[in-house]
Amino acid sequence: MVGIVIVSHSKKVAEGIKDLAMQMVGPEQKIICAGGMEDGGIGTDAVRICDAIQSADSGQGVVVLVDLGSAVISSNLALELLQENGIDTQVTLADAPILEGAISAAVQAFIGGSMKEVVEAAELAREVLKLL
Repeated sequence: MVGIVIVSHSKKVAEGIKDLAMQMVGPEQKIICAGGMEDGGIGTDAVRICDAIQSADSGQGVVVLVDLGSAVISSNLALELLQENGIDTQVTLADAPILEGAISAAVQAFIGGSMKEVVEAAELAREVLKLL
């Protein structure tokens, strides 16, 4: 199964998104949070994201969802850390809304979707209208 990493500046936000997504999938779906700083403060940490990616990987790749622009920067730094350490994990950052994208990605991963399908499901969430 493709793993999911949720990167938020807030630990509580990341954990809440994970809780919602886990309601839609089985317990074997790997969704790992990388929210906030090690000390519990607001921010993102490339090392924590790198560790989360490694924890989420079961050999079929990992899709990373982020909340704000600097989370993208930290996630890209995490990818560099993986490369520097010789860790060959297929990782894609999805350009998707973090909550809706995480739920869509988790469901697609849980039903056996490929990396491409999981990323597409997450990114398709941008187009879902809430009000008609």
